[in-house]
Amino acid sequence: MTKQSFNTKIVHNNISQQNVGQSKSTPIYQTSAFTFKDLDHVESYYTGDVPYLYSRENNPNTNELGQAVAQLEGAPAGVASSSGISAIMAGIFSVVEAGDHIVAAGDLYGGTQQLITKQLASFGIEYTIVDFSSGDAIKQAIQPNTKLLYTESITNPFLRVENIEQLVNIAKEHNLKTMVDNTFATPYLLQPYMQGVDIVAHSATKYIGGHSDVTSGVVVGHEDLINKANQKVVGLGTNLSPFEAWLTQRGLKTLALRMKQQSENANAVAGQLQQSEDIKHVFYPQNVSENGHGAIVTIELAHHVDVDTFFKSLDWIKIVPTLAGVETTVSYPIATSHRALTDEERQKLGINEFVVRISIGIEETQDIANQLLKAIQTAK
Repeated sequence: MTKQSFNTKIVHNNISQQNVGQSKSTPIYQTSAFTFKDLDHVESYYTGDVPYLYSRENNPNTNELGQAVAQLEGAPAGVASSSGISAIMAGIFSVVEAGDHIVAAGDLYGGTQQLITKQLASFGIEYTIVDFSSGDAIKQAIQPNTKLLYTESITNPFLRVENIEQLVNIAKEHNLKTMVDNTFATPYLLQPYMQGVDIVAHSATKYIGGHSDVTSGVVVGHEDLINKANQKVVGLGTNLSPFEAWLTQRGLKTLALRMKQQSENANAVAGQLQQSEDIKHVFYPQNVSENGHGAIVTIELAHHVDVDTFFKSLDWIKIVPTLAGVETTVSYPIATSHRALTDEERQKLGINEFVVRISIGIEETQDIANQLLKAIQTAK
């Protein structure tokens, strides 16, 4: 090696990590690119003999996350991306292009509905929004250029459990692809791919990450579709950073423990809230899976309850625009998740100023119920 000055040495001070032993957890490959010994070695990436070139295209941490979620869903392939919405976008783009048509459920997360009706529409992708609880409504919405049926396994915020069998049968009958957002259920409760769905998406920001400290997404499914989805992630620059992939993968390891406790808590809290005369309606499904029914409880407060006072009286239960951390939190759909919808669209869905979405955490069950009921009592 030629002699180097201090200024050069300080840049090229990498120490060889050979013979350091095997790390118990996957190291964080916090690098934008990977090095090559010569031009033939560079070329070997493009022939498939070397796995990594540039972290926007490929990174061990993002690959591990995509593959881990795919494995839990029973799917052959998965790709991680920068957010739930980017994962949904990549999944949709793996099926449709300009001039194609999507049939989507009407009771989706507001951000997804905006993606379909505003962003994708600007790319020339057509859509029809219908009530997916009606198989006939789905069939009537199918057009000659329809390519995809899109829904959520448990819808946001009113927790309707999708009839996946019906959806898959309709798709097969009309030679269409299906895509399901499985964020609320997670693979712990439901595995739509195993039921015949082609593409499954997750906002891994939520239960997969589980600790409210990362923004990420994952889409899994058939290899040919996920290869196309990965091309969109790379080409549109919606890749996930190595560190955020590592954080999400770390959170994934405790998914079963968290979902078990949170689902049990939610079931018990929903039962107690149903006894309150100050709550007009409690939305909580009882038909999800043998592992539980999810960790979200949505309520519509009785109209004599002052909503502002309720939110101000929650004490240790925080108000957030998201969900699925280990702490119990509440959100206000009319002002956050479904804010971009028109008044008419929200009214059609039943989202009014008294609807509150509760993300149940891992705290003591009775503490959660007591605090919610106390806040309601204060707000009467």
